Amino acid sequence: MSRSTRRAVRLLPLVLLVVWLAVGGGLGPFAGKLGEVATNDQAAFLPRSAESTRVIEAQRAFRQEETLPALVVWTSPDGGPVGPEARSAATRALATLTGRPGVVGTPSQALPSEDDEALRGVVQLRPDLGEELAPTLEAIGRAASAVPGTSVRLAGPAATQADLSDAFAGIDGLLLAVALVTVLLILLLVYRSVLLPLVIILGAVFSLALACAVVYVLADHDIVRVDGQVQGILSILVIGAATDYALLLAVRYREELARHEGDRFPAMRAALRESAGPITASAATVALGLLALLFSDLTNNRALGPVGAIGIVCAVLSALTFLPAVLVLLGRAAYWPARPRPSDAEAGGTGIWRRVAALVDRAPRKVWAATLAGLLACAAFAPVLESKGVPLDEIFVNDAPSVAAQETLGRHFPGGAGNPAIVIAAAGSLAEVTAAAAGVEGVDSTAVVTASGRPGAGAPLVVDGRVRIDVTLTDAADSEAAAATVARLRSAVHAVPGADALVGGYTAQRYDTQRTAERDRMLIVPVVLAVILTILVGLLRSLLMPLLLVATVALNFLATLGVSALVFRYVFGFTGTDSSVPLYGFVFLVALGVDYNIFLMSRVREESLRHGVREGVLRGLTATGGVITSAGVVLAATFAALGVIPLAFLVQIAFIVAFGVLLDTLVVRSLLVPALVRDLGPVAWWPGELSRRATGPEGRGAPPKGASTTGA
Repeated sequence: MSRSTRRAVRLLPLVLLVVWLAVGGGLGPFAGKLGEVATNDQAAFLPRSAESTRVIEAQRAFRQEETLPALVVWTSPDGGPVGPEARSAATRALATLTGRPGVVGTPSQALPSEDDEALRGVVQLRPDLGEELAPTLEAIGRAASAVPGTSVRLAGPAATQADLSDAFAGIDGLLLAVALVTVLLILLLVYRSVLLPLVIILGAVFSLALACAVVYVLADHDIVRVDGQVQGILSILVIGAATDYALLLAVRYREELARHEGDRFPAMRAALRESAGPITASAATVALGLLALLFSDLTNNRALGPVGAIGIVCAVLSALTFLPAVLVLLGRAAYWPARPRPSDAEAGGTGIWRRVAALVDRAPRKVWAATLAGLLACAAFAPVLESKGVPLDEIFVNDAPSVAAQETLGRHFPGGAGNPAIVIAAAGSLAEVTAAAAGVEGVDSTAVVTASGRPGAGAPLVVDGRVRIDVTLTDAADSEAAAATVARLRSAVHAVPGADALVGGYTAQRYDTQRTAERDRMLIVPVVLAVILTILVGLLRSLLMPLLLVATVALNFLATLGVSALVFRYVFGFTGTDSSVPLYGFVFLVALGVDYNIFLMSRVREESLRHGVREGVLRGLTATGGVITSAGVVLAATFAALGVIPLAFLVQIAFIVAFGVLLDTLVVRSLLVPALVRDLGPVAWWPGELSRRATGPEGRGAPPKGASTTGA
């Protein structure tokens, strides 16, 4: 190598450091600006091709202006009847809102419940109020409070959207702070180094800044879509993945520093040579697994796919450029006050992982049989997990005002009040469709939208030869009974000749989302498994080993679902699980779970090529045990940070991924996989080179004569 080439190589780490500092300084603010291009519109969660989605498009024609309804509910504080005077005062209070900024048209009159213990009014709002939604609802609440002798609550889509905005308020700062502090504390406790945790955290922050900037630009140009959930998952995913990849490289660099007697550049070249492949393969499994979500028919699933993949690419880019540059510049100082010792370069290692390896070596069949039995026992409860949607009163894990208002509304009015089923049909079949809808079991009442744009008396509003009928259900809009009523309603109105009727609305949307989620799982799960299997075959140069690894992470996923089903029901008190939770859990757990098996088995293969199959398993397990376990704990802790957002969906995802990662790290990767590979011997690597190695008297696969022992 010429002197100029050596000088360029020496300068490269400094150049990379300057570039990443510019990225962090220039793009860092975008991490706090994603909220500007994010939307929490619930339409983002609907399937594209479902009947209820087509109804949304059709019903817009029946409004002079798109609106977001707010329901005002008055009750007596003592639970008694609400008299005519209060009803008149409530109607007058609603009328004062006419012409107020954000209010569309004239609010409805206050209507009494059948038990005369409540009043209900509807105020239509502009759907694009954004930050003005909360002040507008406060103004409605103040006006409604002018009714003497009553208590006022606000329900309906507008109130729910306001509570969602509150739930995601401060997500940029709070979630990021919780995740970073958690990761920093774990790294300080595990590695007892001052600089290394700070360097790893800095790399994670820089990769998140880059990812947020890229996503911001794409979202601002309507190329990708971002909502609060995608925004939160992106932050956690990037921090967790960047930390995992950085730990793998940093620990390998420490080994190589000891092996190369502190010579930084050769040590880093060796560390990158052995680590870049597993890190890149691991990132590819997660990124491609996320991109498989593009096959989903649900808008928010498709949004997470490319956004998450961008985050993973930025994480691996930071781990393979920023971190090597800083570690080379710091050398041994990166691990201060600890110092890389010659023993660090020995794959045999010491401590708990040497004892674990000895256990696996001594009784592999007992180890894998016991762990397999435990996982199967947990997986037996997986069918108990109900993924038919979260009821309205469980969407928020705290006491959201809109939930309490909806409960009050449901006690005094038909369960579907405020969330009617929407029927769009041909105008010529209005009478037949209305009669068919009214005759369906579970329907309380029907109302045709009139020329005023509101349901009630008068001439029906006809748009493009079609009419709209609002159907109020007797059961709560988020109940299984209401979903069954929608199915019966569809059958009834579809049977009217020439009506070309469509049924939508909140309940229909939940019903369609659930069915679409089931269809998505049937399609996306095989795609993700095929992608992961292909990557593993290429990396490990084997067919049986990748099949074994995919089977174990799939079993880990089922075991996690089984435990989650019990925890959600009996600990958290959830009666249902969001329909997208199983799919999200699968993509994250399987892709991330394979990550740790990639880290382990790539090292096992490397050691097996040098020392034989049996010794390779033991050395690989001992060498990677500490770093993979700490990486798993970090990733579990970062996903657990999602629990600070008071939404059932994110709490459920946080538990599934955090528990599943720990189960995979501590049981599947530490015991089950090594024991199976140790018991199978060279045949586990069939049909690769290692499967053809002879096995000696002690079960150690000896390298064939003349074989390379320089690594994978």
